[in-house]
Amino acid sequence: MKRDLYEVLGVEKSADIKKLKSAYRKLAKKYHPDANPGDKEAERKFKEIGEAYAILSDPEKRKLYDAYGFAAFEGPDPSGRQNSGGASYAGQNGSFHTFHFDGADAENLFESMFGDIFGRRKDFRRPGGNGGFGGMNFSSFRNYGGEENLDLKTAMTISFREAALGCTKTIMMDPGSGKGTSGKLQVQIPSGIDEGQSVRLKGKGQTSSSGKKGDLLISIHIMPDDTYTRKGLDVYTTVRIPFETAALGGEAYIPTLHGDVSCRIPEGIQSGKQIRLKQKGIRKGSMTGDEYVEIEIDVPKHLTAEEKRLLQAFADCRRGRRKAS
Repeated sequence: MKRDLYEVLGVEKSADIKKLKSAYRKLAKKYHPDANPGDKEAERKFKEIGEAYAILSDPEKRKLYDAYGFAAFEGPDPSGRQNSGGASYAGQNGSFHTFHFDGADAENLFESMFGDIFGRRKDFRRPGGNGGFGGMNFSSFRNYGGEENLDLKTAMTISFREAALGCTKTIMMDPGSGKGTSGKLQVQIPSGIDEGQSVRLKGKGQTSSSGKKGDLLISIHIMPDDTYTRKGLDVYTTVRIPFETAALGGEAYIPTLHGDVSCRIPEGIQSGKQIRLKQKGIRKGSMTGDEYVEIEIDVPKHLTAEEKRLLQAFADCRRGRRKAS
């Protein structure tokens, strides 16, 4: 018996996308196979929350689930349209694993995909790359609109950095009982793509009896990142600097999406102050955002006797200055 998807993520039915992301991120980190080696129950829960997020984070799928429950993804569409088509991911060794979606149970689909990945987890530890799993999480293809609409839709999950910098994914299409495109496809994800936007592959949908071809639309979902948050093309992060650098000024290396940069820290900078790194954000066409770095001051711990003596002398000097003023 499948659990309610909202219960799986621990959120209310009214939860917005921000709450869904937060809940998914927390649970994914908790039950990730790398954090629980050999724990089959953790693997099961990781797969379960992946399925829940893939459905609830997609507005169309969430609407179907709220209306029909899991029946929306099992066999024929409740609205009368028939599932068809299929997809697969390409492994690091170049082999392809194909999945048919001829009314297959959604839980079995995720079990097939994630089960194989967990069996070869070491091959997929780093997200991204051309042809690797890279966080892709396919839902079943569905023909929306019957014979008059030949388009196919699916969803793909990519990392924050893949969305920011762009990437190439390799998928294998298998039409199953439908008349869709088959074979290997290269999907180019443009840099700067945003949550919920779609990549359209012209002529890669279903083919009618007259030879007319529909398109394949891939809705993009972006995994939250531990380092960055995004607002438009700007990115935000936090960096800790040594106490002495904050007091005296100096240089600090700041991570950006495009590599570490040396940044001048002004003398006397306060915790919470933001530094703006121009054009170090997300690039989209001719536009590039900025990176905003919030400063946190790393107060030293476990001082030596000499360090304490010098710091005490500094404190005495400061007190004398305040009394004099």
